[in-house]
Amino acid sequence: MVAVRRSFTVDRPVEAVLGYLADFGNTREWDPGTESCTRLDEGPIRVGSRWHNVSRFRGRTTELSYRLVRHEPARLTFVGENRTVTATDDITLSARGDRTEIVYDARLRFKGVARLVAPLLKGEFERLADGVERTLPAVLGAS
Repeated sequence: MVAVRRSFTVDRPVEAVLGYLADFGNTREWDPGTESCTRLDEGPIRVGSRWHNVSRFRGRTTELSYRLVRHEPARLTFVGENRTVTATDDITLSARGDRTEIVYDARLRFKGVARLVAPLLKGEFERLADGVERTLPAVLGAS
């Protein structure tokens, strides 16, 4: 398994941050690896909502089916899967006055022979997490 964590504060209230991040389709705006992320269902975003995510990693395109598995006032959890990996994005929000502290935990559990190369990919996932830490506050500041 590969795990990365980033913590940072943005100049937006928790409710606004939660509303924006609950729509996983917005990842194309703040996740440097995401090329597209399309909602697969309709209606209000809720536990069970699904997205088709296309990302580029190490020069290759990968597709995952994501679903929202936790939607609480201060926490969101998305799980994405394909035949080689299960990705879990767990986002915790804490009010800091009018600001919001975001703790972003991403865990990737590789399947089959892909498990053997997982430790070699940690540095690449750290770089992607650095990109999220730079981009997400800028996007939230502009929204």
